[in-house]
Amino acid sequence: MRHMKGDFVTTPRGRFHVRDTGGDGQPVVMLHGWPEDGYCWQHVAHHLDPRWRVIAPDLLGLGDSERNPDQDRYRKQELAQDVVSVLDEMGIGDFFLVGHDWGGVVAQEVAVAIPERVGKLIIMNIALINNLKGNMEVIENLRQKSSFFIWYQHFQQTELPGKLIPGNESAWLGYFLRAWGGEFPADSMQEYIRMYSIPGTPDTAANYYRTMGEDAKRWATLAGHKYPMPALYIYGNQDVVITPDYLNHHEACFEQVRVAEIEAGHFLQEEKPEQVAREMNAFFAE
Repeated sequence: MRHMKGDFVTTPRGRFHVRDTGGDGQPVVMLHGWPEDGYCWQHVAHHLDPRWRVIAPDLLGLGDSERNPDQDRYRKQELAQDVVSVLDEMGIGDFFLVGHDWGGVVAQEVAVAIPERVGKLIIMNIALINNLKGNMEVIENLRQKSSFFIWYQHFQQTELPGKLIPGNESAWLGYFLRAWGGEFPADSMQEYIRMYSIPGTPDTAANYYRTMGEDAKRWATLAGHKYPMPALYIYGNQDVVITPDYLNHHEACFEQVRVAEIEAGHFLQEEKPEQVAREMNAFFAE
């Protein structure tokens, strides 16, 4: 089984922690979401073909990357530039790109910024930022029914995370990591509790949600954009937050796209890593 080794990469945009399987294979850049870090791809990496070199950076304010207090730096277009700066510093040219949750949004921003370097794109359990019609339908549906499962998004837009979460990391994370899907790996759980216990993390993690308003204004300008590279959307069909209706009208967002459905919740890369890796291996090899 392959393991990702961690190291730090210093760029003009900051200091970032990056996990890397190493080797001279085709680079596959994998971006994590909330409340995780690059470790979320470790179980998938075990099952990926050795010809793929997995590079998994910790995004700003999470994992072991720096804790920048500037809220504007957590706009997803800015986080995409962080990723580009890390890849430039590492000497990575063309690559395949994978993103889950907020990492899926950042991956889309990377694909908008440097499409000529992204050979293939995989998005997992997150909204498509260029799907204005579909996303507006989701918002309207939420208005007409209970929005219980997104209460945490409103909570994180307040000043409370930094005041209430420290000392309660296990309870805070355990609620989401266990309630949003199936069986969650114990090693992953311990990693995220460790990460969330780093001073400042509850607030830097919350900044991903505090910038949603500015993000939404930008995404409205992307209506009609099509990702030119071959794409695969993998989703866990038991996700209670990113529900299947987020895929409405997805065909209009890509030049070519295929959808793969897996019996899993939100954290499908950790709940069903072998199945996720199987889809990735097949797609990358096409």
